[in-house]
Amino acid sequence: MMQVLPTLLSVEKSGRLPVYLQVANQLMTLIRNGTLQPGYRLLSTRQLALMLKVHRRTVVQAYDELLAQGWLESHTGNGTFVAKNLPEIQPSEPKVNGQRVAANLKSAGFQFDVPEYLNRPVLKAGTRLHLDDGFPDPRLAPLEDLSRAYRSQLLNGNPYVRLGYGDTKGSLWLRQELSAYLNETRGLKTTSENILIVRGVIMGIHLTTAGLIKPGDYVAVDSPGWFGANMNFVHAGAKVVEVPVDEYGMDVDALEKICMKQPIRLLYVTSHHHYPTTVALRADRRINLMKLAEKYGFIVFEDDYDYDFHYLSKPLLPLAGADPTGMVLYCGSFTKTISPALRVGYLVGAEDVISYLARFRRIVDRQGDQMLENALAELFKTGVLQRHLRKSVRVYKQRRDTFCELMKTHLNDYVNFQVPDGGMAVWTRFDPAIDLKALAAKALQKDLYFSDGSASNLPPALAGGVRLGFASSNQSELEESVEIMTALI
Repeated sequence: MMQVLPTLLSVEKSGRLPVYLQVANQLMTLIRNGTLQPGYRLLSTRQLALMLKVHRRTVVQAYDELLAQGWLESHTGNGTFVAKNLPEIQPSEPKVNGQRVAANLKSAGFQFDVPEYLNRPVLKAGTRLHLDDGFPDPRLAPLEDLSRAYRSQLLNGNPYVRLGYGDTKGSLWLRQELSAYLNETRGLKTTSENILIVRGVIMGIHLTTAGLIKPGDYVAVDSPGWFGANMNFVHAGAKVVEVPVDEYGMDVDALEKICMKQPIRLLYVTSHHHYPTTVALRADRRINLMKLAEKYGFIVFEDDYDYDFHYLSKPLLPLAGADPTGMVLYCGSFTKTISPALRVGYLVGAEDVISYLARFRRIVDRQGDQMLENALAELFKTGVLQRHLRKSVRVYKQRRDTFCELMKTHLNDYVNFQVPDGGMAVWTRFDPAIDLKALAAKALQKDLYFSDGSASNLPPALAGGVRLGFASSNQSELEESVEIMTALI
């Protein structure tokens, strides 16, 4: 072994890791896998240094590191040994389920199940052209203003407070600015204590589900709906009940019939621009829905993911604005306002439930990015975000009109759609004769992405329906995208 040992060690003098740590880590590995047994006498530092062609002090440092960690023990005048108190390990190749494990682990050594509801593709930016799910154009975002505000938060003020732990509810400044903004634009009646800052709508759903839903509870969702929300309900052990959606939004009469049969704990609804179809919940249904919530005592989780982008008239006020009894949890985010990479959202509700969910949030995330939250608060205070929203609404309306006209001109024989009153995507139904998966795959080869419909979990009656996002593309990109689709069809 004394002669073989140097062949088991190798050093890379130009590597990032110091040579002494390379030697120490390799010796540690040989001890762990049983190649070097407890009590084995190592080469002297001088001998090993000569064989590895390194300075003796390098080997001394390596031995000292392992001595400090308890892998080795030294006997003055007798040498350095593998610690005798280590358990004896038989040299063997590690295996998992009878299969040899590669140097880079790909399979865990323990068993675990992957629930079917987690098998959902993750959408990632990558193609030059994209008719996505309805995302904003980050090229319009006030990035310079945000950068200056963030830098200011990094450098100014008391560093212990600025860079330390903050309120679990999120930045007080942002909650105050948001409260004023939501009260003014959405008709809410909030204070900062009614708001919990989260990392996006999906976190708001997760906290609500984990904190307020018990296994066996009934949760009503719109159908078709957002699979991302449904995943949380299924994971919590809830029984998901689907409520049909038509051209006027969720069928509230159908919801009432469901309530008569079983106790609904929570209703998830996208009332303003229904996901995925973009239709708005009609006024009479809004009134009746809130009456049902009070009558049957269920929570209304209102996902208002793109409230600010409405083009026909002023946006419809959310259900939360007509909720005197505190039945609604209202959730939105800056994902659609600025960029999906900006993970800041808000959950609004009664003070007691917000305080509870803030305490519950500590289980998964002690707090958010307080400096980013304060930077956003500054943009609210200075009016930068409000100006950005006004500009974005004008630009996205133009892009909606351009895109719908392009589809009407070039794809009218192959698609069916209604011009949406708001939002960032057009709900589009393709001719059943068109193989949507094949079409999307061919478009991807042309550097154009759009959904193939497989992730939407649509009922058969809505097969061939996809959301085609227009907001993230400028006019020339929209024209090229439609040209590619037309040529492929």
